[in-house]
Amino acid sequence: MSTTTAGIVFLASLVIALALVHVPLGDYMYRVYSATGHSRVERGVYRLIGVKPGVEHTWGVYARSVLAFSAVSVLLLFFLQLAQGRLPLHLNEQGTEVTAALAWNTAVSFVTNTNWQNYGGESTYGHVVQMSGLAVQNFVSAAVGMSVAMAVVRGFARRHTGELGNFWVDLVRGTIRILLPISFVAALVLVIGGAVQNFHVHDQVANTVAGGRQTLPGGPVASQEAIKNLGTNGGGFYNVNSAHPFENPTTWTNWVEIFLLLVISFSLPRTFGRMVGSRKQGLAIAGVMSTIAMVSWSLTLFFQLRHHGTVPSAVGASLEGVEQRFGVANSAVFAASTTLTSTGSVDSFHDSYTSLGGLMLLFNMQLGEVAPGGVGSGLYGMLVLAVITVFVAGLMVGRTPEYLGKKITPREIKLAAAYFLVTPLLVLVGTGTAMTMSGQRERMANTGPHGLSEVLYAFTSAANNNGSAFAGLSGNTAWFNTALGLAMAFGRFLPMILVLALAGSLARQGHTPESIGTLPTHRPQFVGMVVGVTVILVALTFLPALALGPLAEGIH
Repeated sequence: MSTTTAGIVFLASLVIALALVHVPLGDYMYRVYSATGHSRVERGVYRLIGVKPGVEHTWGVYARSVLAFSAVSVLLLFFLQLAQGRLPLHLNEQGTEVTAALAWNTAVSFVTNTNWQNYGGESTYGHVVQMSGLAVQNFVSAAVGMSVAMAVVRGFARRHTGELGNFWVDLVRGTIRILLPISFVAALVLVIGGAVQNFHVHDQVANTVAGGRQTLPGGPVASQEAIKNLGTNGGGFYNVNSAHPFENPTTWTNWVEIFLLLVISFSLPRTFGRMVGSRKQGLAIAGVMSTIAMVSWSLTLFFQLRHHGTVPSAVGASLEGVEQRFGVANSAVFAASTTLTSTGSVDSFHDSYTSLGGLMLLFNMQLGEVAPGGVGSGLYGMLVLAVITVFVAGLMVGRTPEYLGKKITPREIKLAAAYFLVTPLLVLVGTGTAMTMSGQRERMANTGPHGLSEVLYAFTSAANNNGSAFAGLSGNTAWFNTALGLAMAFGRFLPMILVLALAGSLARQGHTPESIGTLPTHRPQFVGMVVGVTVILVALTFLPALALGPLAEGIH
C-alpha cells in the first residue's frame, strides 16, 4: 500500500468513527446538560463550594463566575509551580527552579485551555505539578469551555428570560459526567497500547537504536495524555509531546489520540440541535465543520506528500521533523486536526513542515478553530459565524436577519463583530510588536519569511488558545512569556464575555415565526454560505501577514 493510499485509509477510518459516535455522544451530552437532578457526588461538590444548584445565572453572573474561577485557578497553579521544589516526586533533590515569568505563562496557558509550553515537561516539572496542577486544569478548563457553549445554546433556545443556566452546575456536570469517564477509558486504552502510567522519577529505561540504554523519567503519563486530547488541551508530559513513545507508542494509539481530540467537538452540534429543538440545525453546523475540516485535511496531506521541503525529491514527501513510527500522512492528519481544534498537541514538528503545509496549519487556527474547534469554544465560535452570515444575507435582501427565531439586531451584530475582531487584533499587534524588537527577533531560529512565520504562528497559537508552535522560536524569555500569556488570557476571556452577552441578549427575545423572507438555515445553501463567510473574513484579515510569511517562502 502506497503512503498516499495509507493516509487516505487512515483518514477515512477516522471520519467513519466520528460519524458513528456523533449521535449517541451528542444525545448523551444533551441529557447531561438538560437534566434536572443531581447525583450524590455532585451535591457534595455543591455543598463544598457553597453553590445553590437550583439558582440560575444571568449572562453577567455567568461571566463573572467564569472569570472568578479562572482567576483563582491561575493563582493556585502559579504558586504550585513556584513551590514544586518542596513537593514530593520532584525531578531532583533541589527541585527544579521555575521563574515567575514562566510560572505565569504556564498557569495562564493551562487555565485558558491553550497549553502553550515554554519548557520541557520531563525536565522542568515534577509529578505532583504535572498531575495535581496541569492535568487538573486539563479537565476544568475544558469543562469551562463546554459550560459557556451550553449557556450560549440556551440563549438561542430560551425566550423572554435573562437566565442562561448555572455555571457551577455546568462545570461540575461536564467534568464528572463527560470528561472523567471518557478519559478513564481512554487512559486504559493507551496503557494497553504501551503508554506509561507510573510514579517513576528516574528509573524508566528504554533501549536506544544503537543498542545502548537510555534512562528517562516515567510518570502518570497515560492519564494526562487522555484528557490532554479529549479536552483539546494539548500539553504533553514530555517535551516532544505525542511524538514520544511513552505518550504515543504505536500507529493505532496515534489514531486513538486524533479521535479523542475531535470526538467531543464534532458531537456538540448534535447536542446543540437537540437543545434548540431542531436536529436539522445541528446537522447544518456539523456540515460546516466537516466541510472545512475535509478541505484542510486534504490540502495538508497534499502539501506534505507532494511537496518535498528540505529533503531530496526522491524521498517523495517531507520527512524532516516527522516521527518515523507514524509517517508523513498520519502526521499530517494529526497536525491538521490539532490546529483545527484548539488542542495543540503534536506528533511531528510543525516548524519542519513545507511552507504551504505550515500555511495550512496557520490558517486552521486563524479560522478561529471552529472546524470543529475546542470543546465548547468551537461550537460557540461557529454560532457567532452563523449569526454574521445571516446578517450578511439580510443585508442582501433588505430585511432584519433572523436565526433560530431570534432577530439579529444592531446589538447582536456588534457583539458578534467584536467577538470576531478580538483574536486578529491580538495576533497582528503581538506579531508586529515582536518584530520591531531586535532582542525578540534574535529568538527566531530562522531569518526571512520563515522567521516571521515562527513569530506569527506563536501569537496565532496563543490568541486562539491552541498551544502548538513552530518550534524554531525560543519563547522562554520574560518578554515572550508575558506577551503570549496576555494574548492567551485576552484571547480566551474577552470572546467568552462577548458571546455570553450575545446569548443574554438573544434569551430576552421572544420567538419570531418564520415567514416567506426567512433564510432557511438548515439547508446546504446555508452551509456553503457560512463556509464562504468564514474563509473570506479570515482571508481579508490575515492575507497580508501570510503573504509575507509562508506564501513568500513557498514562492521562493
